[in-house]
Amino acid sequence: MYYGEIKTCDIANGSGVRVTLFVSGCTNHCENCFQKQTWDFTYGKPFTDDAKDLIFQELDKPYINGLTVLGGEPFEPENQRALLPFLKELRHRYPEKNIWCFTGFRLHDELLQDGSHPRCEVTDELLSCIDILVDGRFIEAQKDISLQFRGSRNQRIIDLKKTLSSGRITLWSELRR
Repeated sequence: MYYGEIKTCDIANGSGVRVTLFVSGCTNHCENCFQKQTWDFTYGKPFTDDAKDLIFQELDKPYINGLTVLGGEPFEPENQRALLPFLKELRHRYPEKNIWCFTGFRLHDELLQDGSHPRCEVTDELLSCIDILVDGRFIEAQKDISLQFRGSRNQRIIDLKKTLSSGRITLWSELRR
């Protein structure tokens, strides 16, 4: 897996102060994507132990709320396979930190749908590592800069733990708009 950037102090991509990992590779190609360079699966740098150690070093700080993974597209199958061991280790080391993930794929009709492009052998386990999932492709015609943590009105901020346990989409309880 390649990544384009690691931000060590981010307040724009989830609640609180976060570390963000921008993975590379995306087949969604949303019109007017703000990260077009990350569509290329080999953009940026390889995700090495040094990159992982930097993230863990930042997560050691008590004021960091957690990690956000975005892209590119974290739920491209090749990215899922690379992210899973990392997120499992993160969960084990930092059970008090939360994990947010942004994806252009919709939860029920793509990520959980057998036979869909993003669904692979590790999807369910990867989803179980994530607390908050922001799903849905960016749609230029629905762009709204007043929205909390997302760019277009079709995108949802999902409390993934509650959603997976109930089988019904449960939006994040702190959602303002």
